[in-house]
Amino acid sequence: MSSPRSNPDGSLIQARQLTMVYPNGAGDIEVLKGVSLSLFPGEMLAIMGPSGSGKSTLLYILGLLLRPTGGSYWLAGQDVLSLDRAGQALCRRERLGFVFQTCDLLENSTVYENLEFPLIYAGVAPRERRERILTALEQVNLGHRLRHAANRLSGGERQRVAVARALVNRPLVILADEPTGQLDHRQGHLVMDHFEAVAAGGTAVIVVTHDPDIAARCHRVCPLQDGRLVVAPKHAQGWAADA
Repeated sequence: MSSPRSNPDGSLIQARQLTMVYPNGAGDIEVLKGVSLSLFPGEMLAIMGPSGSGKSTLLYILGLLLRPTGGSYWLAGQDVLSLDRAGQALCRRERLGFVFQTCDLLENSTVYENLEFPLIYAGVAPRERRERILTALEQVNLGHRLRHAANRLSGGERQRVAVARALVNRPLVILADEPTGQLDHRQGHLVMDHFEAVAAGGTAVIVVTHDPDIAARCHRVCPLQDGRLVVAPKHAQGWAADA
């Protein structure tokens, strides 16, 4: 894949008029109705809304896990909706990191093995794999859990391993779907501490959440209402694209 670059407006993500319609026997269901947003390097964006509002659908479209019914989506200067399935898979692997509420760790594998799997899939050499894994675990303060089995970790530790796994391929954007939904207040904010540190290094972060306290940790909070995103100004809460 070609080297990443910015979109013309300097953003990493530029989505315009995204729609998602699901066929239904009683009539089509419009989940997204012309959603537009931009995301800049180092920015943390929270998407909020009630259950069924389309938050996860939007996140999966931005993660190239779901193709929208209509609209355009440019990621790092590339029209990613024009790519075939193999091209989108490569883009996901090289430019996007995912953190889900359920963590989805390999239960009977070690922390190291959980982080190594995506690097093996990406064809990263063994020595570099180890360096990336150690760096990612240090970023979430879990270097001491390197050889622990995933099923021996606490809930907060498991989610932090999931954050580290999202970091090992050095993504441009992390997409997090309710990443603190199963954690207590302290552990949830610890995960957000790590997202803030990642964003400070230039990686953009999108967090889907129901929790207003978690959303308040982000630079922008964009409610999803009736299939449309209410987009806050990009300089909200003291953040600037050129900061």
